[in-house]
Amino acid sequence: MDRPPISACIITYNEEKNIRRCLESLKWVEEVIVVDSMSSDSTVSLCREFSVSVIQKSWEGHVKQKNFAIAQASNDWILSLDADERVTPELREEIERCLSEESNRVDGYYFRRHSYYLGKWINHGGWYPDYKLRLFKKSRGKWGGKDPHDKVILEGTTKYLKAELHHFVYQNLSHQIQTVDNFSTITAHGLDSEGERFTVSKLLSRPPLKFLGTYFLKKGFLDGIPGLIISVVSSFYVFLRYAKLWEKQRQDNAPLTTESSHE
Repeated sequence: MDRPPISACIITYNEEKNIRRCLESLKWVEEVIVVDSMSSDSTVSLCREFSVSVIQKSWEGHVKQKNFAIAQASNDWILSLDADERVTPELREEIERCLSEESNRVDGYYFRRHSYYLGKWINHGGWYPDYKLRLFKKSRGKWGGKDPHDKVILEGTTKYLKAELHHFVYQNLSHQIQTVDNFSTITAHGLDSEGERFTVSKLLSRPPLKFLGTYFLKKGFLDGIPGLIISVVSSFYVFLRYAKLWEKQRQDNAPLTTESSHE
C-alpha cells in the first residue's frame, strides 16, 4: 500500500511493564519518538532495544509533554499512544488502508479504545467504546484540554475507525488508587486556577451522581465486580477532586501566623 509515512509518539515515565509490548505493536511505522520523563526503571534501556528515538525531558504536564513529542516528529501524520496501549493487527490494517485511500481528504482518525482491567475486557460504564483521536496530521492538530485529561484539538475532517486500540489501563486496584490520588490533585489545582469555588453541595452531590451515571445509566453493573469497583473508584475520584479543592482553598485563605518567643 502507498500511504504517507507515520511518526508514532509516546511519552513515558517508569513504564518498563508496558513499553516493550507497545513498541512491538509499532514496528510497522516509519518513525517512533519516545519522550521519557527521567524514568528510574529500565524504560529507557528497553526502548533502545528498538529502532526508536529516545529523548529525556523533565515532566511539564501531559499536554506540554505530548506537544513536545509531536514537535520532534519528522512526518506530518502522527500516531500518538500511551505506553499502556497497543495497536492491534486489525487496527494496523485499517490504518494502512484508510491512509492509502483517503489521506488527502481526512485529517484525523478516532480509534475505538478497549480497556482490559481486573482480569477482563471492560465493555460498559462509559469505558467502551472509548473513542480517542490518536492518528492526525500535525499540520492540523495539537494536544489540548486540561491536565491530566488531555485531548487532541484538530481543525479538519475526522473519521471513526472500527478496529480496536487495546488499553491495559491499570496493573491492579492499588495502581488505580494511586492514579486517582495523583490525578485528583492535578484536577483540583486546575479547578482552583480557573476560579471555581468549593461548595459543600458539590462535595455531597457529584460523587453519588458519578456512581449512578457509570454503574446504572452506562450499565457498569453488566461488567460484574470489576464494573462495581470501577464505578465506586470513579465516584471516589470526584469526591477527592472537591475535597482537595476545599483543602487547597482553605490553606490559601489561612491567616499567616508568626511565632514569638517568651522569656
